[in-house]
Amino acid sequence: MDIVPVIKFAVPNGGKDATFMKLKSIVFCIALGVAASGIVRAQGRGGPGLTSLKSVKVPEPTNLALYVKDRKILVALGKAFFWDTQAGSDGHTSCATCHFHAGADHRLQNMISVPATAGGAITANQILNTSSFPFHQLANVASNTSAVVKDSHQVAGSAGMFRRSFAGLAEGNLTENAVDIPGGLFSVGGLNVRQVTNRNAPSVINAVFNVRNFWDGRAGRLFTGQTPFGVSDTGLNVAAFRNGQLTREAVAMDNASLASQAVGPLMNSGEMSYDGRSWSLLGRKMLASIPLARQVVAADDSLLGTMANPAGNGLRPEYNYPTLIQAAFQSDYWIAPDPGDGQFTQMETNFSLFWGLAIQAYESTLISDATRLDRFLEGDRQALSALEQQGFQVFQQGNSQCTQCHQGPEFTAASYSNAGNAAVRNNDPDSIGFFRTAVTPIADDIGLGGTDGFGLALFLGPRGIADGTFKSPGLRNVEFTGPYFHNGSQASLEQVVQFYARNGDFPAEGNLGNGIGRITLNSADQTALVAFLKALSDDRVSYEQAPFDHPSLCLPNGAAETSPGVLAADTSDPRFTSSAVEKFALIPAVGQGGNKVPLQTFAELLSGVGRDGSRAHALVDACTP
Repeated sequence: MDIVPVIKFAVPNGGKDATFMKLKSIVFCIALGVAASGIVRAQGRGGPGLTSLKSVKVPEPTNLALYVKDRKILVALGKAFFWDTQAGSDGHTSCATCHFHAGADHRLQNMISVPATAGGAITANQILNTSSFPFHQLANVASNTSAVVKDSHQVAGSAGMFRRSFAGLAEGNLTENAVDIPGGLFSVGGLNVRQVTNRNAPSVINAVFNVRNFWDGRAGRLFTGQTPFGVSDTGLNVAAFRNGQLTREAVAMDNASLASQAVGPLMNSGEMSYDGRSWSLLGRKMLASIPLARQVVAADDSLLGTMANPAGNGLRPEYNYPTLIQAAFQSDYWIAPDPGDGQFTQMETNFSLFWGLAIQAYESTLISDATRLDRFLEGDRQALSALEQQGFQVFQQGNSQCTQCHQGPEFTAASYSNAGNAAVRNNDPDSIGFFRTAVTPIADDIGLGGTDGFGLALFLGPRGIADGTFKSPGLRNVEFTGPYFHNGSQASLEQVVQFYARNGDFPAEGNLGNGIGRITLNSADQTALVAFLKALSDDRVSYEQAPFDHPSLCLPNGAAETSPGVLAADTSDPRFTSSAVEKFALIPAVGQGGNKVPLQTFAELLSGVGRDGSRAHALVDACTP
């Protein structure tokens, strides 16, 4: 049962202000009963029984046809964007770099950061091991009042971008010039390693069902064309060519938080961008680049296979980014003549719009609705073992409190199915799927209680009520998405269930929200619950079968050490004299048929299970980007 940061849900109100959706502080629970036939039905408050995810309608963005003319090409374009490492300023970082493994991250080295409010020092380039977890270690794992053995206040995030200052495009607009910014948290012996995000990367699979995205919900459901922040962004963010001239226009597309999320990391100097890069300059670089030029695309890739270059990397020349954009989007947004004066073209100007909508279209296909639980709910009585059925009952029982946060076929109260997210105004974060679960003290990370990029509150209810709340994540494929919680503090599902059985780690001073804190789970309950959670894995995800197949990825995987704690300077590029030599791990391309072996769990990665080739993504194969 993951805990995700609280999100503010912005809803367009007559095209004016955002308001947050309403749900009661006691979030509607699913009470489960087992009929004589063995079919499990769970009743939500005023809602239908629990059904397969196939029964849930995929949220549809509003007014999409205004911008898009071919959705099939849009999805393919989104997949190319998502996996293309050229999007990162360094040419080695894509969206997939932090979401390559069941939609989440799966790396061990240089993945630790500490929020500024927590204080303390970190060891950059640290390699996590089994003794690293949980971050808050107790003498008695069954009691949150027992002696604290270790409390690191760490966060397991994702390695993003080197700390560098953008200095323009070079080499025919295909690369970015920059200079190192020495020092800071992510420096060892005067050499920089990649910066690490201050929250764990959630899975993008099934994220289309989230009303808002990111742990703190800052990716608003209203996409405005260039930033994640929904109605806070009132800018005229696109240029339309109408009546022979370019006109600046606002974008307002509801049910589109995936697009809002997608435009966030690209200009973030800790995640994918050198400090100072702009959307138009990124557009200029990408439009000049061969899609996926540094990566292999499988000939039987479910979306890109027919476009793949049979003689090398990337796509065939006729499938360049300008051509794909022209085929996918309405001409009003790219047809204007080039300015011819050194300024940006219309296509460069509107690149954030293309990026956001294309990635949303691709991620909307990443729906995991073929788990054994789905088959069980569809009538296959043998789909779940007796232990898994027992765990399913435990999950639904009041003493586990699981359904306070993880409701419906999506297994999250932060979804569109939650009635609270349809309300015009909501003053209760719990009611829209954001909760305090005592993972960390409120002071460490205030989550939904924070502000967006425009300095406006993420939550519009009473001040302070949302502090320390985080979005409740869906649980499908949770077997493969460790480490868990917004701070990545637990390595295994067993540790997660132990955490809930002791009612959290920091229950005092308001860190534990409504409806949590009365959990009673004996050892048999915990064993059954873990078994049930593993039944939420979709074989298509675990074997990377379509639509979860993908191009290859040469993955940054920590800095090389000449001796323990001693890094070597990267002398391959005279611009980056303060950067350390990196290691890279290969994630091979896989076509629609998938892998022969399943994905590795995070606990297996820590212990080395699967390094013999029995698991995918064991990160044992080196590559050169």
